[in-house]
Parts: sequence; C-alpha cells; structure tokens
Amino acid sequence: MPSLNVNKAVFVRSAAAPKQFIASPLPSVVFAGKSNVGKSSVLNRLLNRKNFARVSASPGKTAHVNYFLIDEKLYFVDLPGYGYAKVPQSERERWGRLMEAFFAQPDGFALGVLIVDSRHRPTADDVTMAEWFKASGGRFLVLANKLDKLKKSEIEPNLRCVRETLELGEEVRIIPFSAENGQGRNELMAEILKLL
Repeated sequence: MPSLNVNKAVFVRSAAAPKQFIASPLPSVVFAGKSNVGKSSVLNRLLNRKNFARVSASPGKTAHVNYFLIDEKLYFVDLPGYGYAKVPQSERERWGRLMEAFFAQPDGFALGVLIVDSRHRPTADDVTMAEWFKASGGRFLVLANKLDKLKKSEIEPNLRCVRETLELGEEVRIIPFSAENGQGRNELMAEILKLL
C-alpha cells in the first residue's frame, strides 16, 4: 500500500499566469470550490495542519493557482475560489481566462476534487466548474463539505440533490466531508493514494 507523509508539505508557487503553471511528471490533485465553501479548511484538514492553506475571513482571496508539493510525491493544486459577488468584473474575467488555460493543459491533473457545500443546492458556478472537470476528461470526485451542519435525515436527500444538479454520472464519487471534524478524510486520502 503506498503511503504519503502529509507532514512533508511545501508551498512551491503561486501562479498568476499560465506561463507560471508547473509542468511535472508527478501527479497532481486539483482542488476547486466556491470562495466560501471551506477549501482552505479542507486542505488544512487533509494535511493535519491548522493554517497551512491560509483561511481568509473574506472569501475570494485566492486569486492565483497555488501549488503545494506533498512528500515529494505529488502536488496539491489549489485553484482560485469563485462566485464571490464583491469581486470586480475584470477580476472575474481574469479568473475565467486563468481557469480556461489551466484546464486546457494536456495531462493537467490526475484527480480533481470539486468542493461543494452539502447544505445547499450547487450554484451555477459549481455546475460550470463540474463541466470543466468533465470536459477535461480527467478523473474527479465531489467533496460535499460542511456535513457536520446537517441533520442525519438531510444527508441523503442533499447528496442526491448535488448529484442531480451537477449531472454527475454514477462513476463520479461524492464523499460526504467535514473539515470541522474530519469525517470523510480517510475516504479522500484513499482516493489520493491510488495516484501513487
């Protein structure tokens, strides 16, 4: 069974333009999600760190593609958060161009992780991001975060709503997740370890 020492995590680069993207033979896991969906908290939970990926009080601060090298075996790639209303139109367009360039890379990623809020129906931006993942042809899964905020009876219907709204085939796995209490972390790590 392959292993990954998540304590050996190094921030490598923040790419503001396609020419700064990292092309590497190592596999990469790409994390995408709305600005306020708890992406940094998910990364921190995966890496067993409190504040490795900066958790910002004002969403929409990750305006670059951030690369982290994990145990010198693979990259975690944190895409800029999207769907934040207070971001000016020009910034949104820049984000769109950056994402188009990112997803146009050949062999762009080994696994995509689309993080959604399990409490709410996915937004139009979530649907767009899911389409980008599908169009890339790469393997991806959906992480339904903030599970700790749901009642037991809400979990199944909410996950069904996520699958239907994002029009996910049965081959796309949805992992119920809580960055707060760590539920779902082992399942996600198992998917990541398959890349090694």
